[in-house]
Amino acid sequence: MGGSYFLDSNVLIYLLEDDKFKKEKTMELVFQKPKISIQVINENINVCIKKFRMKEIDIRKHVDILQSYCSVDVVTNETSNKALFLSFKYKYSYYDSLILSSALENKCDVLFSEDFQNNQLIENSLKIINPFAVK
Repeated sequence: MGGSYFLDSNVLIYLLEDDKFKKEKTMELVFQKPKISIQVINENINVCIKKFRMKEIDIRKHVDILQSYCSVDVVTNETSNKALFLSFKYKYSYYDSLILSSALENKCDVLFSEDFQNNQLIENSLKIINPFAVK
């Protein structure tokens, strides 16, 4: 895969799910050193606690994997300001727009996510792709 890409938290959570196809596809993406933001890690932690009711040690293992294989970026004031703009422009939630803003800030070509319109182009530079759309 050429260019850099960003993974949304809803994709990474499949590392913990039983869906074999989605888990394997996610592992392929993770092993290529994608970019993510600290927001993605925080959202994964929240799902681990609330949905999966995982033990702290297992959550830490999941976070360690994300931090080891992904390039993790911080969310800044600039990221937040751009997210607010994107939220109103594209009619996505603020938190989804924060993912868009982080991906743009990291100069990613692709955002892999299930939460957005597949194949949509954001700001003429970021293509959204649902990695599970084609089996």
